[in-house]
Amino acid sequence: MSSDVRLASPQGKWILLTTVLGSSMAMVDSTVVNVALPRIGRDLHADLAALQWTVNAYMLTLAGLILLGGSLGDRYGRRRIFVLGVVWFAVASLLCGLAPSAGVLIAARALQGIGGALLTPGSLALIQASFHPDDRARAVGLWSGFGGIGAAIGPFLGGWLVDGPGWRWVFLINVPMALVCAPIAVRHVPESDGGTSRSSEAESGGGRTHGRFDVLGAALGAIALALVTYALIEAGDGSLPVVIVTAVAGVAAGIAFVYVEKRSADPMMPPGIFASRQFTAVNLVTLCVYAAFGGFFFLTALQLQVVAGYSALEAGTALLPTTALMLLFSARSGELAQRIGPRIPLTVGPLLCAAAMLMMLRVGPDSSYLADVVPALLVMGSGMVILVAPLTATVLASVDTARAGLASGINNAAARAAGLIAIAALPLLAGMGSEAYRSAPAFDHAFDRAMWWCAGVLVAGSILAYATVRRPPPDCHRPECLTHGSITAPPLEPRVGKGRLEAG
Repeated sequence: MSSDVRLASPQGKWILLTTVLGSSMAMVDSTVVNVALPRIGRDLHADLAALQWTVNAYMLTLAGLILLGGSLGDRYGRRRIFVLGVVWFAVASLLCGLAPSAGVLIAARALQGIGGALLTPGSLALIQASFHPDDRARAVGLWSGFGGIGAAIGPFLGGWLVDGPGWRWVFLINVPMALVCAPIAVRHVPESDGGTSRSSEAESGGGRTHGRFDVLGAALGAIALALVTYALIEAGDGSLPVVIVTAVAGVAAGIAFVYVEKRSADPMMPPGIFASRQFTAVNLVTLCVYAAFGGFFFLTALQLQVVAGYSALEAGTALLPTTALMLLFSARSGELAQRIGPRIPLTVGPLLCAAAMLMMLRVGPDSSYLADVVPALLVMGSGMVILVAPLTATVLASVDTARAGLASGINNAAARAAGLIAIAALPLLAGMGSEAYRSAPAFDHAFDRAMWWCAGVLVAGSILAYATVRRPPPDCHRPECLTHGSITAPPLEPRVGKGRLEAG
């Protein structure tokens, strides 16, 4: 397929619209579900473990299969797999919206994650493959900007839907979006041919020169995450022998995954890429940072509603200051990091976020939004602005140009897996029982302990960054680096957004 579509052309605008709509489906859905959790728990008579699985089932299949999804697009055509992902995601969303029980909802959320794994890598890959090189960086920048707006609107929309027509519409809204997106993609987006894709893979050093897929590796990775997650969620109230057996089996699956990746001719995650110490170090920092973020956004949505008394709409918009700071200043943060190097931003950013989480200890039944919530959110937003764009840019700059796509995919998978494990582990570490979210005093006490855990993980990430991260070689001139990584930063999910001006 020729990459000669100009951004100003009608086809270029259709391509941009299609990719924004597709990626927004997955992004908006992941940002709005948290605000619906208390209502879902009440309507479906679900305990805290079921609410954890409502979030984690989606993250599990998405994290486990996202690299395989990108490979399928490269092999069979990026548009074809993207459209399949959009349709799959819409059907799974319909099942979520119609779910009669928590078990059915969790299963449908897992199916949603598979659809997300198919469409998420394809949205940016379609831009890269379709646009003329002179327009590619600007197209990616527009895609990122519109995606950021979608992320900001998502929590507000989710809260409005939960308080209005009901929580089921958080999922059902994806169906009309898909009905618009899929036909546009089929009609206006050019297809990439398999030969070009395989050639590109061979040139990229991604390890798929034989055109085969690492299905065993993907399965083992997903199984390992699923078993460890199950063990962590059930450890609080489940049978101890079952928890131990599941945890051991999860670790064994993880070891088998590493073994398969080392021995495979076409590994999903080529071990050789970790020969870059910088790449390995930054991914370890990513694990720390996004574990804390995942736990924070999951629990904060509940804290604001269960303890502070916010409605879903108010909780759904309570973190707007953080989102606004990210949208306004991430690019400038990237420019600063390019001048001074990534070590200082990756050290200072997590510390600011840790301080913000400790400031959230003031949020309780009688707290004020302006006096207690906003200061913490401004500090949190400042830390994220300093941290997120340089983190992703450093990942991309730590490997050779041909492996930039693979590096970005691995970093995204690491971020999602970290959030998955954090949401499973934090309630256990904080001592939350299965019915804790039904009691404001019990949840408030456990939330405070969880914020200390999140802050500690961020401090560990800061120390790790200071000890290991160095300025990358000054020879990175790819569009991804020139935009400072903000375009491919791992999604901050789950997320909530701004509430009432005065609470309490």
